[in-house]
Order: sequence, then structure tokens, then C-alpha cells
Amino acid sequence: MEKNKVYKNVSLTKFNSWKVGGAAENFVICSDINFLSRLIQNEKVQRPIKFIGLGSNILVRDNGIKGTAIVMHKGLNKFSKEGELFYSEAGLSCSKFSKLVAKDGYSDSAFLSGIPGTIGGALAMNAGCYGSEIWGYVKKVKMISPKGELIERDVNEFNVGYRQIVKKYEQENFVGAWFSFPKGKKEEAEEDIRKLLVHRKSTQPLNWPSAGSTFKNPEKNHAAKLIEECGLKGFKIGDAKISEKHANFIINLGSAKAKDIEDLINYVKEIVFKEKKIKLIPEVEIIGDL
Repeated sequence: MEKNKVYKNVSLTKFNSWKVGGAAENFVICSDINFLSRLIQNEKVQRPIKFIGLGSNILVRDNGIKGTAIVMHKGLNKFSKEGELFYSEAGLSCSKFSKLVAKDGYSDSAFLSGIPGTIGGALAMNAGCYGSEIWGYVKKVKMISPKGELIERDVNEFNVGYRQIVKKYEQENFVGAWFSFPKGKKEEAEEDIRKLLVHRKSTQPLNWPSAGSTFKNPEKNHAAKLIEECGLKGFKIGDAKISEKHANFIINLGSAKAKDIEDLINYVKEIVFKEKKIKLIPEVEIIGDL
């Protein structure tokens, strides 16, 4: 599939980690930020626009999405060192970014290797794991406006919370960011990544399509623990199943529909609230038409 070309009615099953869902009315993979800016400025793409990284935190409904899906991961993946700051475009994977930072002799980036998405997606939800969150290292960001303008913004223009970001300018989207990490030792930083990946492989069902953690952890609790205590490990709807390895993962056994996954999400919420009086909030974004 060529970059910088608008396609019609493209299935999004290959562009999300659950491997489900319908088609996008319009679809484009951008090669660089300036092309993306021109594309939007010239109004060559139908609204609404949905930016997709690795699709690791979205559930695309079976009827697909209206407007235009713009995939960032295949093109917007530039990385550079600017003084003591690291710059990354939104389409670079978090794992690749983590390794590049460690390779340069800086520490604390290991947690990003455990996030199965892109920098843009991580910024949009303040992704984190193992006690760290991406916005703890952000110095400034680059946004694109609905008119295609590229704008640099300071971190104080965002309200940062647990797995959420409130943008002062709601219609803008992340296309890049500058990060600061403490200086360390290359060997130690790379070893931290290796240990984290070993731990992740041993505790998460990485051999099945999933979207990582399905629910946010409630305050002073863990979603996986609550789901497991409700006896829901292994529960299935269609080919969507609550993982027996990690209860906060919903996996696709091979032929799940998006509706199966969404129904399972709603069922888990219902049972956990009924038995624990705790409302689980999905960490994944559900997009598209019913």
C-alpha cells in the first residue's frame, strides 16, 4: 500500500492489535509531518479524521468508521537528539524509542518498551506501566490543528492524569514530542529493558491478539485482581476471551467480532460492579458505528 495516497473502504483489521473491525471510508498512510499538514490544509481528506498509531489501544466496531483514518506508524517515525532532549514523531513505536534512548546512554526509558503502541498514542492517554508514565518525561509537544497547522505547545497547556490527558485545544492531535531522560549507563539501561521484556512475556498473553490492559486500575486496586476475584478468568463471548494468564487482557482466539469484545467489556463491568461495587473504566477507546 503506497504512502500519501488516499484509499477508499480499507479494512482496519490489519491496523489494530485485536485484529477486528470494519473498514475506514477513507484511509491514508502519511510519509511525513509536512505532507500530513498539506493534506489537511488542502482539505483532501474527509472529516472526521481519526489518527491511528499501532492500533493497540482501540476497538474498531464491525461497521467501521466514517471519515478518514490516518495511520501514523508507517511514516511518522523520525527520531533525533537535540541537545539533551530526545525528539520523536508520533508514529515511532514506544519500544523502538525506548531502545534508542537506552542506546545513547540514558536511563528510565525501559518502561516504554512495555507499552505496545506508538509515542502519539501514549501521549494521548498518558500511557504507562511498572510505575512510570510517559508524561513524566515530556518537555514539550508538537500538535497539528484541524486546519493542518503545526504548533509547539508547553506541558503546562495540558492537564495530566492517570491514563488521561485534557487538552486546552481539544481538536488538536499529537504529531511529535521532546523528552528528557536522566543520563545513565548504556549497558545498565539496555539490561533494564531486557529484564522488563522477560517479565512482560512471562505475565502477559502476548501470543494472542489483544489491546493490552482493557481497564484502568481503580484507585488503590487492580482491575485484573477484581476480575479474577469475580471468577471471570477464561470467560468467553464468541471468540473473545478473558485471558487466563492476565485477567485484564481480553484476547481474540481467532475469529472474534468487535461486538464480541465490546459485549465482553460490558459484561465484565456489570459483574465487577455487582459483586465489588467498583466501576471499571475501559482503558481502550471504542471507535466506529454500531
